[in-house]
Amino acid sequence: MEFENVYEDAKRAEAYARLEFPGTYYLAYRDLPEIISEYVKGRKAVDFGCGTGRSTRFLQKIGFNAVGIDIAEDMIKKAREIDPKGDYRLIQGGDFSQFEKGTYDLILSAFTFDNIPMMERKVDLFRTLGEMLNKNGKIVNLVSSPDIYVNEWASFSTKDFPENKQTKCGDKVKIIMTDVDDRRPVEDIIWPDEDYRETYKQASLKLVQTYKPLAREDEPFEWVSETKIAPWVIYVMSRS
Repeated sequence: MEFENVYEDAKRAEAYARLEFPGTYYLAYRDLPEIISEYVKGRKAVDFGCGTGRSTRFLQKIGFNAVGIDIAEDMIKKAREIDPKGDYRLIQGGDFSQFEKGTYDLILSAFTFDNIPMMERKVDLFRTLGEMLNKNGKIVNLVSSPDIYVNEWASFSTKDFPENKQTKCGDKVKIIMTDVDDRRPVEDIIWPDEDYRETYKQASLKLVQTYKPLAREDEPFEWVSETKIAPWVIYVMSRS
């Protein structure tokens, strides 16, 4: 299957670097501090697929010693520019050899698996990430719900892509981010809940809890679908 990582692009990296937590993105991160504090006790973390470092800096702010890793050189370059004191590392070819196994308290993956095609590849990565956890460590996987690709949102639009409604697990879907200057469509891979559960099982991970955050009317954003439909899914996992 041919799939292009649109984030491996200097123009995209520049636009994404200015993005923090507006609108729909706010819901993705709103509950993470509470979720993480409930399940994670240590402070050693990896932000897998860190992009320009938004999630890494988020982890730093809530007290973690976090390493950001990504395969996109332009994204890592921008992360280092924004946060010169941070630890951001480029990994290539799925080589995680620089990371000691069995040592991390938390591995956060925010939207990364939206851009990884094929079950085999997802399973391999989750298995490797699981091996990096210590015995009490947790993986928190934040991904897009399939619903995000067929509705309108405060921060996204899919009305130009009616073909999204006909997709199945592993198909490509398109979505436009409305909170950045770069309005080229982002191409993701749709992966329903039942398929994520099978992925975790094959990767020898235990699903601990699932969260589907909904917006509240009293929050300072102009919600569109967010109060009725969850745009994101947050999975918490441990080693089996």
